[in-house]
Amino acid sequence: WHVVVYFEAQDLAELRDFFTSLPTTVVVDHMGRPDVTRSVDGPEFGAFLRLLDEHPNIWSKVSCPERLSKSGPPGYDDVVPFARRVVERFPDRVLWGTDWPHPNMKGHMPDDGQLVDFIPRIATTPELTRWSPERPAPTRARKPEP
Repeated sequence: WHVVVYFEAQDLAELRDFFTSLPTTVVVDHMGRPDVTRSVDGPEFGAFLRLLDEHPNIWSKVSCPERLSKSGPPGYDDVVPFARRVVERFPDRVLWGTDWPHPNMKGHMPDDGQLVDFIPRIATTPELTRWSPERPAPTRARKPEP
């Protein structure tokens, strides 16, 4: 089992103790929604990275740049440094996906092909782009033992 949590970046300090008390794998949706107009090296995103550094049961989804970006498509360039940092530091604890069919989008409707094109921009080496089915993942159903 796992728990998926969604929160705004500014709420992490208030929620951190609760997340770290959960006795299971915790998956953070949308990298904790960083403010991509701020520095990837800034204190806000640093707090999120420390959460992952200090708690190996916490994973991150590096998905939905269309929901975080201010620059927009096609490349969602302002989100790339944030997602790349998470993938490089925690390659065994990242998940990727889309929000298809993209509910509640108030701006543009994302092109799923462009979202897939985002992957090699954030996972820049062969090791990082290997999405192994053997890798244990919190969302992978396991076959019960006979």
